Amino acid sequence: MPMTPAPVKDIQFVAEQLFNLEEHYKKLPEFSEIDAETFETIVDEASKFLFEYAAPLNRNSDEQGCRIEDGNVTPPDGFVELYKAYCESGWSSLDGNLEYGGQGLSYWLQTIVGELNTFYCPGWSNYPGLTHGVRELLEHFASDEIKSKYLPNLTTGVWTGTMCLTEPHSGTDLGMLKTSASPQGDGTYKINGTKIFITSGDHNLTENIIHLVLARMPDSPKGTKGISLFLVPKFLNDERNPVGPASIEHKMGLNGSATCVMNFDGATGYLIGEANKGLNIMFTMMNGARLNTGIQGMAVSSASFLGALDYARERLQMRSLTGAKFPEKSADPIIVHPDVRKMLLTQKAISEGNRALTYFTTQQIEISRFSDNEEERQKADQVVAILTPIVKAFMTETALEATNYGIQVFGGHGYISEHGMEQLYRDAKIFTLYEGTTGIQALDLLGRKIMQFNKGSLGPLADIVNEFVENNPQNPYSKELSELMKQWQSLIIELTAKSMKNMDEMGAASVDFLMYSGYVLLAYFWAQTYQEAEKGGRFGQSFYNGKMKTCEFYFKRILPRAQTHVKTMLSGAESLMDIKDEEFY
Repeated sequence: MPMTPAPVKDIQFVAEQLFNLEEHYKKLPEFSEIDAETFETIVDEASKFLFEYAAPLNRNSDEQGCRIEDGNVTPPDGFVELYKAYCESGWSSLDGNLEYGGQGLSYWLQTIVGELNTFYCPGWSNYPGLTHGVRELLEHFASDEIKSKYLPNLTTGVWTGTMCLTEPHSGTDLGMLKTSASPQGDGTYKINGTKIFITSGDHNLTENIIHLVLARMPDSPKGTKGISLFLVPKFLNDERNPVGPASIEHKMGLNGSATCVMNFDGATGYLIGEANKGLNIMFTMMNGARLNTGIQGMAVSSASFLGALDYARERLQMRSLTGAKFPEKSADPIIVHPDVRKMLLTQKAISEGNRALTYFTTQQIEISRFSDNEEERQKADQVVAILTPIVKAFMTETALEATNYGIQVFGGHGYISEHGMEQLYRDAKIFTLYEGTTGIQALDLLGRKIMQFNKGSLGPLADIVNEFVENNPQNPYSKELSELMKQWQSLIIELTAKSMKNMDEMGAASVDFLMYSGYVLLAYFWAQTYQEAEKGGRFGQSFYNGKMKTCEFYFKRILPRAQTHVKTMLSGAESLMDIKDEEFY
């Protein structure tokens, strides 16, 4: 991608002004000493580090990819040195538990470092990324012995971690998995099976790799109720455990990330948590991975936008329809053309709106974990449950649109690899697929989170948005936002009634419902952004003017899409389900 610095100013605005990070942390005793200056310094230093060390490796990592030799994976050139510098600079341990060698800083800061990793080099971002989820899961569910042995090196980045779920025959349907775990009578198990699509399954960045593996013990119940979770290290007491990569997947994009087929041939493993509760335990990591995937989508959207913006300001092509804007030049920069501006504004509205959604979700996660108010923790947990599938699916689907426009702004130059715009699109596609496809997220949102757990309600999330509307009647977008909130709830009631008669109605409506939900949430964040931008501040008037005008663009040209989703989701399942299999041909 173009060597463009990350939008640190926008990150600071959203964190400091839109979501008032200092007030947020004053309510969380664990992080009460974090102020805006500390937050800003860490973000700025992380961006500088990754701009210097990660960004220059991006294009080569895509072109070179990973290779496997003698049963070992070698990542692209420069990744070993980058990872070493990353850990030595403390970025891997930022939010780590002090007990295990971490720095005890906030999850939000670590999330932003993850965003910057993807912004500068998507293929690199997965190596440190999943380890945080492994660490979090072990802190919650592992024995004290496992914690003391594995968490210090996972926290400091000396070791990395993976999640091994999917198998060739099962895909998302994990109840079909066949990987076995045979007890050895000494507290260990022998793990046998094959896992596919394993991110960072093997590499030479670290001394050891800790795999979290779903497997089935003898006589376990069939389906998802018979799945247990095991920790399987690559090296066990300095000896190679019989686990390793059978091959590397040949992919559309994200070539710098080693996606492996992993064979477990009697590898020694340790049970984590209760037997047959493995899938429930793994959801701790899976939900974090889903949020991180959404953030990856937001990050590449941002990178594509800023690259396209720089190009549009410089590329000369034709004259403005209303007369030459730069008569001293041979042609006007393409940014003067309405269609180019539409694409750029769409990228800006999507990437910046999704950044607000990301940081809001991160705040809610921190409240759910660290607030000393039980009621606040429970409400935040409900909000996060609903937002997780939206963050994962909406932010990755819109990333495809944003990165597609990045190519389009460049024209033919965007289609060739020289400028890096087509790479961003290819890299972004996997974000809609791994950690559960958009369809899976949509069923989770509408079927499980809203209809089942929330009994047909948006719960505290609706309260947060409605409170903003009620407290800010002067906001020019409050009235429309209020109507959208009423419509959102009425759609839930109508879809619930239809689904009670025919569950295919839920399946037919779910993706449109999720996308509708995403557009409504971005309307809330853009209305909130408009209000903060009106106040001005230290970032300069043109910055705030741009926020207010992008908000206007969003409400006029992007938000109307929500009503198309309404019409589609209410059209029913009949047009999908009545066609017979043989009639597809």
